[in-house]
Amino acid sequence: MYGKGLIKGLGVTIKEFFKPKVTVQYPEKRLPIPDRFYGRPVFDYDKCIACNQCVNACPNKVIKLETETVEKKKVVTKYDFDQQYCMFCGMCEESCPKSAITFSNDFELTQYNRDDIKIKFVKPEQIERRKEEIRKAAAEKAAAEAAKARDEAKGNPEESGKEGI
Repeated sequence: MYGKGLIKGLGVTIKEFFKPKVTVQYPEKRLPIPDRFYGRPVFDYDKCIACNQCVNACPNKVIKLETETVEKKKVVTKYDFDQQYCMFCGMCEESCPKSAITFSNDFELTQYNRDDIKIKFVKPEQIERRKEEIRKAAAEKAAAEAAKARDEAKGNPEESGKEGI
């Protein structure tokens, strides 16, 4: 029968026409955001172990990560996120073993300048603070090892003297 599809389409249109309209006055009221929504990326510098897994997992190569080695530990010196090419797929969040990168519910990501779209998460004061923490921890560890070696050295002459008797 000709026109069957037309009649079906008009039926759907007529049903929707008589349903009550749902309009949200956006700036004042907002619809609830789903739990698994991927909005603005959030980076926690203190959790990051510089493993590069988020960089490797990103299909569009949006994340740029640079590190520096201090006292045999990696310190993140640059973590840039270029939102304009991000697909918001969440692969970086899934691959991170320490949950250092997550996505917030903020969906208003517009910018006036293209340069502002790129997010620079790491600040110079964070880098210096992390380096000082690592150096301090290394110095404390070295002091503890030296004290342990001194204690063993004090205890060994007595034991070695007994063995010789």
